[in-house]
Amino acid sequence: MKIGTTPLVIGNWKMNPQSATLSVKLATELKKSLLKRTDVDVVVAPPALFLEGVYRARSSKKAFMLGAQNVHHEKLGAHTGETSLLMLSSFEVSYIIIGHSERRSEGETDAMVNQKLLAVIKAGLTGVVCVGEVQRDHSGHYLTFIEMQIRKALEKISKAKLAQVVIAYEPIWAIGTGDTATTEDVHEMKLFIEKVLSDLYGRPLAQKVRILYGGSVNGKNARELYTEGKINGFLVGGASLHADEFTQIVKAVQHT
Repeated sequence: MKIGTTPLVIGNWKMNPQSATLSVKLATELKKSLLKRTDVDVVVAPPALFLEGVYRARSSKKAFMLGAQNVHHEKLGAHTGETSLLMLSSFEVSYIIIGHSERRSEGETDAMVNQKLLAVIKAGLTGVVCVGEVQRDHSGHYLTFIEMQIRKALEKISKAKLAQVVIAYEPIWAIGTGDTATTEDVHEMKLFIEKVLSDLYGRPLAQKVRILYGGSVNGKNARELYTEGKINGFLVGGASLHADEFTQIVKAVQHT
């Protein structure tokens, strides 16, 4: 772990839970358990429809910060079904997940990821850029694929704004499948992503970018993935819907 880098754990609720009432209940449970944490930045990203309820239930940033699962790059206009940065700012959203594989599979392109990241950074928020391969090959072509995802996402992002970027490595084959990358896989990818960033911005700045892992993370495997994978935290899916387990993951990255 890089000295001075605060671990980051993000809970991506995706299209869950089933109702606004349940979202408030989960947020209230998380508030109670996460107020006790130390040395960890925690972000919860509920569906946009539930942001207001979660915002009110949280009541204080000391419990957790708020994130969004997606955003449109325009401030307002004729964009049916979309959510703008101005709307999200009403609920003190500070982190935006961009380019998740589930959105890419529905047609989100590298160019769209870049547009959104530029807008997020201009608004003074932090963009969490998701990258990851569908499958691995012995020839290492998946590394080239991930490098291109990073380079295209960061086009026109200056050195001065790199601090507003988080990279989340989520191998698509591990998302929601129960399969998890090995600690060696995670560490290898952490080093590779850092190298790509070093090529673009220089090593000192690259080392300050927080690199997360996501893909079937749970309370049992989080500590080993964190310490042996030498990452800076997690982007958590299903496990973030259970307050006790999500809290275990947060505790797993606390400095000891």
